[in-house]
Amino acid sequence: MTTQTLRHPEKAHKPDNESPRKPPWIRVKAPTSSEYGETRKLVREHGLNTVCEEAACPNIGECWAKRHVTVMILGDICTRACAFCNVATGKPGALDLMEPENVSIAASKLGLKHMVITSVDRDDLADGGANQFARCIDLLRDSSPETTIETLTPDFRDKPGALEMVITARPDVFNHNLETVPRLYPSIRPGARYFHSLRLLDRAKQLDPTIFTKSGIMVGLGETREEVLQVMDDMRSANVDFLTIGQYLQPTKKHAGVDRFVTPEEFAEYKTIGQAKGFLLVAATPLTRSSYHADDDFRQLQEARVAKTGNPC
Repeated sequence: MTTQTLRHPEKAHKPDNESPRKPPWIRVKAPTSSEYGETRKLVREHGLNTVCEEAACPNIGECWAKRHVTVMILGDICTRACAFCNVATGKPGALDLMEPENVSIAASKLGLKHMVITSVDRDDLADGGANQFARCIDLLRDSSPETTIETLTPDFRDKPGALEMVITARPDVFNHNLETVPRLYPSIRPGARYFHSLRLLDRAKQLDPTIFTKSGIMVGLGETREEVLQVMDDMRSANVDFLTIGQYLQPTKKHAGVDRFVTPEEFAEYKTIGQAKGFLLVAATPLTRSSYHADDDFRQLQEARVAKTGNPC
């Protein structure tokens, strides 16, 4: 990672936020498998950043043991300062023009059936990094034509034409996370706007209805059940196909505190309600993250679309 004195300088002056002790259902084992080590070595070899590491994902051991990696492009420094996110904040470096090629090489070596590409926010770039997403997709199509591709993009706020650039490259899944309920945006996601993100998802589906759209939220930040159900309705109004819901985990004491740990039973209820509201797929567990089991989920998305419409497209 790029060297800097503080990973989150904008949070240094803030008081510590204490969180409740993690319940048994939220604990995971430290990664120790040889497959994990091999995946880590390959990531390092090609100079790639991963959201698995930068966001301190609790599922990294399980996913990397299966060679499932979510690549984070556009560098490792974000221009936003969300209260929940562990990715470093600051002034980003120059764009790595070899990054798309390294991503395609790594995907080929890992033998990925499904690849997830995400990024930091790059408000400093005229296109928000959209062209880099498109180049990654194009090179992956050339080098690994059987690999399906999922993009988890920033909101491209004030970047005209950026979304169109990504959709024109035709990822199989377009993902953009709403992250939380609108009431909590000022404190949790201050650099973003809830309805802008919602419109982004709606516009993506309008531009190409054959591309699956996906979005997720965290719970345990102080939202109410009613607010979560309203977010579901908002997503369905934007024709989002796939909803993910997972427990928020506090990266450091300077980040937003955990309000509470949502029980597995509540997650199961959210899944049932989401399915009843018409999502093709709902993943809702304490450890659910945007790209957790993304390869298996993509196959289920395809099957659900065929079952619902009789048409794979």
